[in-house]
Formats: sequence, structure tokens, C-alpha cells
Amino acid sequence: MFKIRKVKAFLTAPDGIDLLVVKVETDEPGLYGWGCATFTQRCLAVKTVIDEYLSPLLEGRDPQQIEEIWQLCNVNAYWRNGPVLNNAMAGVDMALWDIKGKIAGMPVYQLFGGKCREAAAAYVHTNSPVKEVLLEKVRKKMEEGYRYIRCQAGFYGGTEAGVKPENAPQGDYYDPKKYIRKTVEMLDYIRTNTDSGLEIIHDVHERLYPSDALALAKEVEGLHLYFLEDPVSPEQSAWLRRCRQQCVTPIGLGELLNNPAEWKDLICDRLIDFIRIHISQAGGLTPARKIAEFASLFQVRTAWHGPGDVSPVGHAANLHLNLSSPNFGVQEWTEFSPAMYQVFEGIPEVRNGYIYANERPGLGIEFHENAAKAYPPVGGVVEWTQARLPDGTIFMRQHCKKCEECGSAGHRRNERDRDRYSGRNYRRPRGLCSGGPVLCAAGYPEKGKYIFECLSCSRETVGLRKNI
Repeated sequence: MFKIRKVKAFLTAPDGIDLLVVKVETDEPGLYGWGCATFTQRCLAVKTVIDEYLSPLLEGRDPQQIEEIWQLCNVNAYWRNGPVLNNAMAGVDMALWDIKGKIAGMPVYQLFGGKCREAAAAYVHTNSPVKEVLLEKVRKKMEEGYRYIRCQAGFYGGTEAGVKPENAPQGDYYDPKKYIRKTVEMLDYIRTNTDSGLEIIHDVHERLYPSDALALAKEVEGLHLYFLEDPVSPEQSAWLRRCRQQCVTPIGLGELLNNPAEWKDLICDRLIDFIRIHISQAGGLTPARKIAEFASLFQVRTAWHGPGDVSPVGHAANLHLNLSSPNFGVQEWTEFSPAMYQVFEGIPEVRNGYIYANERPGLGIEFHENAAKAYPPVGGVVEWTQARLPDGTIFMRQHCKKCEECGSAGHRRNERDRDRYSGRNYRRPRGLCSGGPVLCAAGYPEKGKYIFECLSCSRETVGLRKNI
């Protein structure tokens, strides 16, 4: 029986983004595995968990008992389902699957049941605040063979910050209203001037109030996006029910999800079309396989998170899941610099818009520890997550406010809706229970009628809006 000898964590940044790679060593000479535990914004916290807690916990255990080890790591700290612990667990979990594949002499996708497809369709990013420049970038990617392309009019929230007050704090400023107008114009321009075979993706990145996100989803409905990514934050996912009622724009969501309570209802209630979990954020390949299988029962497709803050080890893990999952949709892909290829060997290849595995045993990736030392971590304070509205307010992705009477979850309204409905009470329409407040929500398509939601029982009905 093999035994785990040591678990190690390595920080490196070949492309200027901090990556955390995990190595699980065994007592068998030459038998080890690699995993990705990258939580870029808190890499040192994850590394500490691996070095100080998981390595001592796992030394001497059988590396082939993957499910046992995952469950052990999950409950051992008692407090669980957070991003720091999940990423640390994920690094170990991927490395154990890598070891299992090497012992079996098979690529990991074979351990998952074999291929459902020969390669995975990829989507890449294009970005420019100038629509004509963006169009040229899109056309260039299409010439390279990509058929799925994410289009952004500048950074998340756009590039127009509006007028700041005096002495405004530093931050990533943006104007939500200008962003919506410019995005709709940009997406329409791209759709009009490209081949009909192009699948367009756009990432809101949760930088809108929910009702504004709904308005954007409705405005781009006729442009037939492949999906609209993260229109609301996980804390505001109840708003997706409104989106389903009012438009058919496909929704992709999930990169911030940590635990089953966050993704289960999104899938069961068919509120999303693509599950976009960051695999290390969820705890690794072991839980990600279960998520993919669960989602397949509802025909929700996978589109795992795959930006630059996923190491090539993590991208390989994504690919092995994609090849073996019948409900695969598309895979976000990062184009790596030459420096990354010096540190990581066996990075999956992209040809004509498809990602191909290298067919080596395990995940097929080798991490060169000495080469990684030439690219030390960047560290420092993260600025792009300090999203601010034009007046300097940090944009809040708040949890739903709870009804003071019954404790049931209601929706926190945005500023526009608060102004519109402030100080008003509404007669309770028929069909709702007698307890708790009523929320008069967005206008119903039929003139003069509105959707009402009971914040006690969450039931909805349509009726006339009448002030008391």
C-alpha cells in the first residue's frame, strides 16, 4: 500500500498572477501528484492551511482513498465550505486523482468513465472600449478557429467612471447605467457585423443592481447570446426567477459558489443554463464530478471557470471533466505566455477552437519547481475588486434582507425601486397568504398589472397595484 509522505505548496506567478500549486508526495519513489489550489487574492492563507494543517493530517494515509480523504479534510476543521479551506482541499484532491491516474497508467478522464467527446470547445476573451477595435479582435479570434468568444466593452462595469466627488477614495470606479447602454450597443454591433455562427458571451461580473441586470438580460434577448455571465451575485440569486419569467437569455453563474446549498436550488429550479463553478473553490475534482452529474439530470451544462488565475494544472483538471461529462457546454480558456510553458509542462493544446488532452497518465501536467522560483508571487493589495459607484460607494453584493415578521427571505431593492415604492403600502392581492409584507415587483407584460410576491410564503400572483 502506498502512503502519503508529504504535502507541499508552491507559489509562483509566471504571467504576473499568483498561482498556488500543490504537490502530494508518496513513499513510492517517483510517484507524486500535482493539484491547483489557486485563490489568487488570498494565496498565503491557503498555503498556510496546506503546510500547517493538511500535510500533518494526511501524512501516512493511503493516497488512493480519495473520497475518504476529501471527507476527512472537509470535516476536520469543523467550520467548512469556505474558499480558503476549499481551495486547499482542492489542491490535494486534484493531486490524488493525478496519482491515481499514474498508478493506473491512464488519463484521469478514463477513471471518470472515458470520453464523451474528443476535445472540448473553448471560449476566449476579447475586450475594448472601442467597438470597432473590439470587432477586429473578435474577427482575429474567429480566424484562429474560436467560435465562442466573450465580448467586453472595457473592464468589468465598463470604463466610464462618471463624476467623482472631491477626495474620493481609490478604487475601480464605474457607472452602471453607462455600462448597460454601452454594452447593449457593443453587443448589437458585434452581432450585426460577424458571422451568424459566432456564439457571444458577456460577463456582467455582478456589477449591477438586480433589477438593472434583469433589464440588461431583456435588452440583449434578441441578440441570442450563448450566455450572460453572473448577472447577479450568488447572494441575490433569487432574482433569477424574475429573469426566467421575463426573458429567455441563457444565464451562466457559479464562480463564487463554495458549497452545495448555493448551487443546488439554482439547478433544481432551472434558474441557470450553465454552471460555472471554479473547481478549486468548490473543493476539487471530487465534488465537481458530483455537481456535473447532478446538473446533467436537469440539462444544465457545465462551463467551468477558467481565467488566468487558474493554473495549467487546474485547466487540465477542467479538461478531464469536460471530456467525460455528457452535459459539457463550453470551457473558458486562457492563452498562456512563454514563461508559463517554462514552468508547466504538458499544458493542453488548443487547435481550431478545441482543447485537446495530451493523453499522459494522470492529469498530464508536470510542474518544474526550480523554474517556478524565477517567477516569485506578486502579492500586494488587490485593487480591481474594490468596485465603486461614481460617488465612491463600494458596490455591495448584499445578502437578501429578511422579513422582520416571519424571517423569510425577501429581496433588497435597488435605489431606483426604493424611490419608486418608498412609503407605499399595497392591498394584498388574492391568492397570497395573510401574513407578512407584500413586495410589488416589476411590471407585468399586460398593461396595468404587476407581479406581487408574498415575503412570508414566497408565492407570487399577478394583479392591479392599488395604494391603501
